[in-house]
Amino acid sequence: MADLRARHLRRLSALRRSVRRWSVLAGGLGGAAAVLTPYQGLGLPDAGWTAAAGGSVVLAVWRWADLRTLRALPVPPAPEPVTTDAARARLVAAVERLPAGRQALTEVRRQRARIALRGSAAAGPWQRLDEATVTLDGLAGRLTGPAGPAVLEAAVAEHSLRDLCQRLASVERALRLAPADARAELDAAHHGLSVQLDEGVRAYERLVAAAAGYVAEDAREDHGPGAVVRLTEATELLRAVAAGLAELRTVGRPTGAST
Repeated sequence: MADLRARHLRRLSALRRSVRRWSVLAGGLGGAAAVLTPYQGLGLPDAGWTAAAGGSVVLAVWRWADLRTLRALPVPPAPEPVTTDAARARLVAAVERLPAGRQALTEVRRQRARIALRGSAAAGPWQRLDEATVTLDGLAGRLTGPAGPAVLEAAVAEHSLRDLCQRLASVERALRLAPADARAELDAAHHGLSVQLDEGVRAYERLVAAAAGYVAEDAREDHGPGAVVRLTEATELLRAVAAGLAELRTVGRPTGAST
């Protein structure tokens, strides 16, 4: 949204300059007309001076009226200052509207999260989950029909596993600060989360492997023996057409003509 206050003030300043310009011009032309107009009558040049002076006076009056009208209007309030978060949100929204913007932002967020988990027990599962997710993204366009719901389930599972990674990293940070008498409980929680995360990532990897198998079988069905037979038949048809054209060219050629 444009700054209405700045626009109003720019228009007011422009009107003030216009009023000063036309007032000076009207005064100069009016004085020149009063001095140079002969008392015995007006000629053609004198009529030009008088008309120019009158026109400039009228325009100066109009400009003054516009200025008074604009001054009577309330000045729009100043816009609220844009915070850093709001500016960042606008930049992110603008980038996401680009063709490859959303994918680039997703990759940046992944890299940032991976750096934040560096040195944690969740770093390894997070890396495996990233690789499996990239693989599944490449297969998602071919997972149609009965395999379509698996893509939605995988997206929900990925979100849950990434949240579990963050929880595991938070428990590890708390372990470094916990007193000795509270470590046993946190150790047990940490172990349970680690086992749960590893099992979840393994299940996700099995899902990706199953999706790859589905795509492979689907490709075999589309491009299997039936496709080979169709290609062979098309090849034989083209050969027959080529032979027929060659025969027609031979028949139509005069006897004894050189090739």
